[in-house]
Amino acid sequence: MSTLFTNYERIIANGDHKLRADALEIAEAGIRRVIPYEAVRRLISCDDSCIRVGSLTIPWDRVNHIYVVGAGKGSFPIAQALDEIFGERIKAGTVIVKDGEKRRLPHIEIFESSHPIPDARSIEAADKLMRILSEAGEGDLVFAAVTGGSSALVNKPAGGITLENLRQVNLDLLNCGAEIGKINMVRKHICLMKGGRLVQYGQPAMVVTLTFDTAPPDMPWPDMCLPDPTTFADAIQVLKDYELWDQTPQPVRSYLLYGLEHPELETVKSLDGMRQAIFSVADPQLACQAAAQAAQALGYTPHVISTTMEGEAKDVGIVMAGITDEILTSKRPFQPPCALISGGETTVTIQESCGSGGPNQETVLGFAGKIRHRAGYAFVSLDTDGTDGPCDRAGGIVDGATVRRIREQKIHLAKVLHDHNSGEMLEHLGDDLITGHTGTNVMNLRIVLIGKEEGNGSDRSD
Repeated sequence: MSTLFTNYERIIANGDHKLRADALEIAEAGIRRVIPYEAVRRLISCDDSCIRVGSLTIPWDRVNHIYVVGAGKGSFPIAQALDEIFGERIKAGTVIVKDGEKRRLPHIEIFESSHPIPDARSIEAADKLMRILSEAGEGDLVFAAVTGGSSALVNKPAGGITLENLRQVNLDLLNCGAEIGKINMVRKHICLMKGGRLVQYGQPAMVVTLTFDTAPPDMPWPDMCLPDPTTFADAIQVLKDYELWDQTPQPVRSYLLYGLEHPELETVKSLDGMRQAIFSVADPQLACQAAAQAAQALGYTPHVISTTMEGEAKDVGIVMAGITDEILTSKRPFQPPCALISGGETTVTIQESCGSGGPNQETVLGFAGKIRHRAGYAFVSLDTDGTDGPCDRAGGIVDGATVRRIREQKIHLAKVLHDHNSGEMLEHLGDDLITGHTGTNVMNLRIVLIGKEEGNGSDRSD
């Protein structure tokens, strides 16, 4: 039985009991594997002579003070481990988390900020981190806990850019359907905390970054602590490619154009010569591997399809429905019982009206709208941090019973998806997933579970 999903009993009673229970158990295994507290405790140790961080050894006689800074939806468990390891040796520390993280630590301040759209707390958060970084000097050690979500949680507007300008640009970028890497090209060039600057501000102290997944294709998560290969020209091009340039606030356009002529304003292009190190304490591969192991233990042959799947959320669901139908009908490309596991960040393009929901909820409804079979499967899609987009649901689950309820209630699913009202619809259907803050944030996690029995015939639900 799951201890992660707060509405577990309702969820498993709302359709195929076994497939739903197994799907939630597999998803929970994936999430729990990438909660970073235990990983940090394994990575860092100290005795009377030195501190060890992975392969890095730092003698105590070379450390004057220890500081902790950080931001992100998965940063609290990292901070918790650091607080327990170093305790009163921490001279000062502040970690920025998403609003609603009510836990506190004895030696590190936990400051709540806004996500996914920044507010005044985001600027206050940047000031708090800057004060600590400015205090750290030669001979000091700074731990930086930086995970996904930090781009919204911490902002120091550049030039004459205002908070309202930042909010507008963030909202437009989130609504246009751009990939996270493209979004961050713009964010990094209008904020003075991103693009490697946290490490730069921390010099000449030694800055040790603890993050999630140090090698994805666009590496967006710890962007405050990484060199940035993108430029002002790239940021401008993103806004033009997504037809946002003309509606972008004038102060933002002016600063980006000014940056073209002033390369000294660029983000950090190299960390060479800086005292720093970076370590991964969780990644999508670990989550998918743990989910696969749990599926195998439950009797399903696991197949990790991808850990970097991207695209429009509902379209990903449609593709997964087609693969599921093929397996149920023809037992190809995989034999049931099996589990199709994937990770990656999907997006939602907002064109007109917008209800409640998020990418994972649109993914499962896209699946439900196209699956032909009436039974034999369950599909879970959720954000590992427990909040799917700007809502308090983690994601959703659908199976043949969901499809039947949609048909019986004559729900116009295409309109629900057009209006981006997936959250309200899944709540109505009783198929929304609720976990609360999980303490991690590596990606979206999807599991299609196909049982031993084929579905009873073919029937479209639209």
